[in-house]
Amino acid sequence: MDHVAAMRLALDEARAALATGDVPVGAVVLDPEGTVISRGRNTRERDADPTGHAEVVAIREAARARGEWRLEGCTLVVTLEPCTMCAGAVVAARVGTLVFGAWDDKAGAVGSLWDVVRDRRLNHRPQVVSEVLAEESGALLREFFAAQR
Repeated sequence: MDHVAAMRLALDEARAALATGDVPVGAVVLDPEGTVISRGRNTRERDADPTGHAEVVAIREAARARGEWRLEGCTLVVTLEPCTMCAGAVVAARVGTLVFGAWDDKAGAVGSLWDVVRDRRLNHRPQVVSEVLAEESGALLREFFAAQR
């Protein structure tokens, strides 16, 4: 599966988060062969869980599906640039490639505010592909926050 097709699946997850009042962020994890092994969406509101970010949900599910915590060779595709917590989870899980859509100028940790995943002091650095369907990902977020005001 290519990055655009995977991002469309992540966008479907982001839209599903809207039903629970969560910020519309979605994610999928692909195994090394490109097969979707997990999906995630923000669940902070639904679960009253501050760690309920789409990336963490998807990483946890992928680890269960593989039966191990190392996601070497896997690709995490997420609609929004990961925050520091999620960027740390990407590094800790040894995700091979991180693909994201929109930049997050307020909390992004893959180049916007910080660059956790490329920090040479860490033991793992995933390949990063940014701005895949960025406009579509950003529009979904802008619409959500406009409605909140």
